[in-house]
Amino acid sequence: MHIPDGFLSTDVALACAVPAVLCVGVGLRRANVDLDERRVPLLGVTAAFVFAAQMLNFPVAGGTSGHFLGAALAAILLGPWLACLVMAVVLGVQAFVFADGGLTALGANILNMGVVGALLVGGLISAANAVAPRAILAISAAGAWLAVMAGATATSLELAISGTVPLGTVLPAMLATHALIGAGEAVITVAAVGAVLSTRPDLVGRRLATA
Repeated sequence: MHIPDGFLSTDVALACAVPAVLCVGVGLRRANVDLDERRVPLLGVTAAFVFAAQMLNFPVAGGTSGHFLGAALAAILLGPWLACLVMAVVLGVQAFVFADGGLTALGANILNMGVVGALLVGGLISAANAVAPRAILAISAAGAWLAVMAGATATSLELAISGTVPLGTVLPAMLATHALIGAGEAVITVAAVGAVLSTRPDLVGRRLATA
């Protein structure tokens, strides 16, 4: 889902960068308020886990592969705004150090793979807190899959609006491939959330209470 340089028009790249910057800015402000000595290590561990997990690719179909995104997991553990911050750091390091995703498309990549999923899952958590607070694993699975599909849809729209590829071509291909990638994302997210629940349930419980 990483968009390289030259695939987006200047207008689309800027239009994606604006909400990405705004959401990361909110994340920075929330970090000043929400983070304490107990939660700073959680933010660092989450960022490190997402970064490491994104380096591992798994086969999907037709010779393609996918990798863990992590926005859903970060949103569940940290809340949506801190998740935006974590994803921006991870994707920024990938772009600047590993040339994974273009620098001119960094805003779009942060929006597609970080912000969209983090805010979507954050909304699901808020709804679950009011309706079914015990359904955290089901929310984790559904949110992880939906985050991947939403990011794939946003990427397709950006490429189509930029004139890179027709929407009728890119959208079905992206959704078909990422439906399987999303299933892998859901499995990894549920496993990670389950592990946290078994050792530190207070971390997830706090997110349900404050998201």
